Amino acid sequence: MKIVVIGGSGLIGSNLVAKLKQRGHEAVAASPKSGVNAVTGEGLADVMAGADVVVDVANAPSWEPAAVLEFFERSSQNLVATEAAAGVGHHVALSIVGTDRSPDIAYFRAKLAQETIVKASSVPYSIVRATQFFEFLGAIAETGAVGGNVVVPSALFQPIAADDVVDSLVEVATGRPLNGTIEIAGPEKAPFNEFVARRLKASGDRRTVVGEPSAQYYGAPIDDTSLIPLGEARLGKTPLATWLARV
Repeated sequence: MKIVVIGGSGLIGSNLVAKLKQRGHEAVAASPKSGVNAVTGEGLADVMAGADVVVDVANAPSWEPAAVLEFFERSSQNLVATEAAAGVGHHVALSIVGTDRSPDIAYFRAKLAQETIVKASSVPYSIVRATQFFEFLGAIAETGAVGGNVVVPSALFQPIAADDVVDSLVEVATGRPLNGTIEIAGPEKAPFNEFVARRLKASGDRRTVVGEPSAQYYGAPIDDTSLIPLGEARLGKTPLATWLARV
């Protein structure tokens, strides 16, 4: 199959392209670096010619509320319109677990808008909602840096390795459209601060990590139901300890 990966030069996209090629598919990395811009529409028609599947894993360059909303609305509208014209049979979108439960987080609002556009399109689709990636734990910790400590929420958290996200996307992209949503998460569930503390310790960071129920996540309050799957979810195979041993 010809599978076009929008955002194909990023963390998830580049690994996804590699794994699809290993399975014998014609995987094409599409991003501004390759002359394809989903927001402006540049290059979309050419790259989608003959495509069977499009996987959208693109990330917004700015998380400012208006900018991130515009990015996901315009890119998603351009993608599904071009796919419909090209006869693409399956659109796969990577989204976030809890994106419909935390409207105070601008990025989540934008991802929900993306999902709405995908669902309303005539193109068969699959939405894969993932929890936060292990790879981002360090950056998340820095948002809570206060003096010599790191203050983060104590709500339940269930992060996942990026490799496990890619494996799920490979399975979905090469299968039949779900015309629905699945959720994927890591194999371990624990308070947010425990994951952050383990990541910092492994990197030699001696700052104390404090779990605070009222601490915010990207400017919004969260609780035990905000960031974890509440129903059935597909679990990744990589525990944090295994991932930490590799980095």
